[in-house]
Amino acid sequence: MQDTVLSLEDICFTYGAPASSYDAAARAGTLALGPVSQNFRKSEITAIIGPSGCGKSTLLRIIGGLRKPSQGKITGHHDNAKTGFVFQDPTLLAWQNIRDNVCLPMQLAGLSKAEQASRAQKVLELVGLETWQDSMPRQLSGGMKMRVSLARALVGEPNLLLFDEPFAALDELTRNRLDEELRQIIMDRKATGIFVTHSLSESVFLADRILVLSHRPGRIIFELEVEGPDQRDADWRRAPRFHEHCAQLSELMTQDSREFNGGQS
Repeated sequence: MQDTVLSLEDICFTYGAPASSYDAAARAGTLALGPVSQNFRKSEITAIIGPSGCGKSTLLRIIGGLRKPSQGKITGHHDNAKTGFVFQDPTLLAWQNIRDNVCLPMQLAGLSKAEQASRAQKVLELVGLETWQDSMPRQLSGGMKMRVSLARALVGEPNLLLFDEPFAALDELTRNRLDEELRQIIMDRKATGIFVTHSLSESVFLADRILVLSHRPGRIIFELEVEGPDQRDADWRRAPRFHEHCAQLSELMTQDSREFNGGQS
């Protein structure tokens, strides 16, 4: 059995509530998420899907320590320095070249110039941008900018990687190619990946396990173990099991939407 590296226990998040009192928060605010309890395992990619506004991104930020839950606790992973984030917006510094953008986390961590250069070179080669390291962000395509963002997340050698719809704005061909490369990178590094997406097909392609959240307040209503190969490419997208998984997820989300809307389609 795979090792658990991160555990959530009764995680909830409430908007518009006094931070000083969790009990008051539950009564006075709007419950947006929870309760959510879940274990995340080493060397596994988990996708989180669900309708807009169900708390997917909020949950990811709580896992990464960017937000505090209104109640509940997280155990197992406490080293933020070993957590890598990739968001939908690559948030590159326009006045710095690609190499310096990748080096930023290492600069903040106080690593030596030699260590920064060595690590930056390795991750830029990994994402296929070694010949672009002196270029400025404005010279790159959307897909290339996301590769820079991924390289910046990897440069700290994290064991937990968090993704918040990083490829949502890209064209389908670029997105598919990056999904293939991303899965391979996570597998090679034996990291734990948690990936938020609106795309059912992307979740089935990338993930070993998929968590389906309900409408607000977001709760886990289904957990799917993906029956796919470790090494995935275009053949997996054409496989009957791939399409069966996509159809199963679509039906679950459609059913939840009907129930949320009082049984109306």
